[in-house]
Amino acid sequence: MLKKPYARIALGTVQFGMKYGISNVSGQVKNLEVKKILDRASDYNIASIDTAAVYGDSEEIIGNIGVSNFNVVTKLPAITSGVDISSWALICLNTSLKKLNLNKIYGLLVHRSEDLLGVNGNRLYKSLCSLKHLGLVQKIGVSIYSPKELDLLYENNISLDIVQSPFNIFDRRLKSSGWLERLKFDGVEVHIRSIFLQGLLLQKLENIDSYFYKWRELLNNFDQWAHESGLSRVEACVNFALSQKEIDKVIVGVLTDNQLKEIIFASEKKYNIKIPGYFELNDKKLINPTYWNIS
Repeated sequence: MLKKPYARIALGTVQFGMKYGISNVSGQVKNLEVKKILDRASDYNIASIDTAAVYGDSEEIIGNIGVSNFNVVTKLPAITSGVDISSWALICLNTSLKKLNLNKIYGLLVHRSEDLLGVNGNRLYKSLCSLKHLGLVQKIGVSIYSPKELDLLYENNISLDIVQSPFNIFDRRLKSSGWLERLKFDGVEVHIRSIFLQGLLLQKLENIDSYFYKWRELLNNFDQWAHESGLSRVEACVNFALSQKEIDKVIVGVLTDNQLKEIIFASEKKYNIKIPGYFELNDKKLINPTYWNIS
């Protein structure tokens, strides 16, 4: 029996623990709505949850609601100076497990690849492997901002089970670099995030921040193309992500149960469309939110 497309969706939880996203005007998601979202995800066999130690009180909130029926992936905080790396990862994981009300989790990611590439990188990697050996985590991995980080990780012989990367209609670096195909060939799980570019691809032009004015024509062209193709912008973004067969999980963050429902329904629609090549960019000032200078 074929799995439904939404089985590849993973639920992002940063909005559950803090106000996040440039299109978020309602703030942190209320606990009652979080429960509705988790129930919706469970009803549709969305099995994966993505969270992190630095996502405010996200881990604690979802842990109190209950996530034992999900495959939970969380991320370590940044390494602080002076810590004993051999025990640091275990301490951080135990803190997350306590908040999540779990004895073990599916995945543990390093939130910044620099921590694996720095002076403590080798010891951190060995610690992650130890946590996997102990059965506290099933898979270990890393969250990246650029495929160039993978070049360095592989050069340092760091073998991982999961790679989480940004990927969307504007940002296709993971594919154009050849890394998407390579990761799949190596048996690495690929989880992508930012398919809506923090909500920018869904915002009305009149509501965008002045920082993005220089890309108004591009954003307008995307809006017009989606409309002429008979797609909502949500459908365009979701279907583009799911059309990449090498991608295992498409992480989506939502503020309401209705938003998750919209994404689920969008994932079920099949479109045989070609996305214009000019939507693919390498302009880090647009595709990498860490460079955004929002007013």
